[in-house]
Amino acid sequence: MCGKLNSWPNRVSHLGSILGTLAFYLCAAGHQAAAQTKTELDRARETMVREEIVATGIRDPRVIRSMLATPRHEFVNLKHRPFAYYDMALPIGDRQTISSPFIVAYMTESLDPQPSDKVLEIGTGSGYQAAVLSPLVKAVYSIEIVESLARKARRTLRRLKYENVHVKNGDGFQGWPQHAPFEKIAVTCSPEDIPQPLIEQLADGGRMVIPVGERYQQTLYLLTKHGGSLVSDELRPTLFVPMTGVAEQQRQVQPDPLHPEVINGGFEQDLAENGQLPGWYYQRQLELTRDGTAPEGQCFATFHNALAGRASRALQGFPIEGLTISYIEISAWVKYHGVVGDGSADRLPMIAISLYDAERREVGRSWLGPWQGTGPWQRVKKRIRVPTHAREGILRIGLFGATGEFCLDSLNFRVITRAEARR
Repeated sequence: MCGKLNSWPNRVSHLGSILGTLAFYLCAAGHQAAAQTKTELDRARETMVREEIVATGIRDPRVIRSMLATPRHEFVNLKHRPFAYYDMALPIGDRQTISSPFIVAYMTESLDPQPSDKVLEIGTGSGYQAAVLSPLVKAVYSIEIVESLARKARRTLRRLKYENVHVKNGDGFQGWPQHAPFEKIAVTCSPEDIPQPLIEQLADGGRMVIPVGERYQQTLYLLTKHGGSLVSDELRPTLFVPMTGVAEQQRQVQPDPLHPEVINGGFEQDLAENGQLPGWYYQRQLELTRDGTAPEGQCFATFHNALAGRASRALQGFPIEGLTISYIEISAWVKYHGVVGDGSADRLPMIAISLYDAERREVGRSWLGPWQGTGPWQRVKKRIRVPTHAREGILRIGLFGATGEFCLDSLNFRVITRAEARR
């Protein structure tokens, strides 16, 4: 069945994704980088909360106050501080990222934190999520598997006087049984299945928010425990870094980097129970259209935006083995109506791909488009070179801040191996 996706009625100014590209986002967001004086950082944080947290549906006043009070710039590397108050993930070293502010606020609100709660966090990272939780609960017990990150997060949290946050280095799959049970559990990395120790350590009546699924196809779930059983609610498609350690050893479905593909690139799958389009995450102002004009199949994707700078997009991750694959040929049907940009080629509809190495450093970027004005359905195709050290990628589609309407159908990859390219 085709239908309308959840849309965001207020202004959303920035793009966001795990594995974000700083230069790409700086251009696409259209804002100046936050200055380094305290006053300007505070102002940037207030703007971020207003435009990226409140405008996108976060309603809990305690969560909003904590987001306003938590200095995210203290939890990112110095060179990334100008981007601290963009709604985007940022690298923090050791192949890990700090989640986007919206995701942190969304997970926090979904937990419904209470002053008497003991919270377990799996995946400390930089300590930002723990810092947001700190004023809302009695205590936060946070586990980080990367020892260097655990040490750094502990130092940062102590320096900033988050005295009810306790950090240890260890495998979060095992939880922290010495302090169980926990009224709330927040998991900021993705296992394939819910770790049994975490289920056992969740108090009866407690809540757990956790991304679960395959490496590049995950769903964020809210789990509530009643009488020893879990009630599961799908929240939204998402993409987190994988849970390593025991969780990774138990992973049954491994990504296939030799055959990258676009999931639901024909936009024919039924909407999930949460109203989201399967296969795509961080969806904004996206609608499935069924009007008899689809070039292939029955449905196509329509992005729409009436306010310049407002986000209208969807993203998807994929694995790729650059040692074997020489090119990706990407093709799609596109049409557009009344598209107006602001003079920047980065703020127009396009199909964009960023490629990353094993350390999640960007090694390549390409795109189809951009398009503007009005144009009928047309078939577009482009061959994109894959560097030998590419290991994963992010596919982005949408209006990227332009106004108007942008439609896509039958978005596909075709892989050309290095052996084929030499023939």
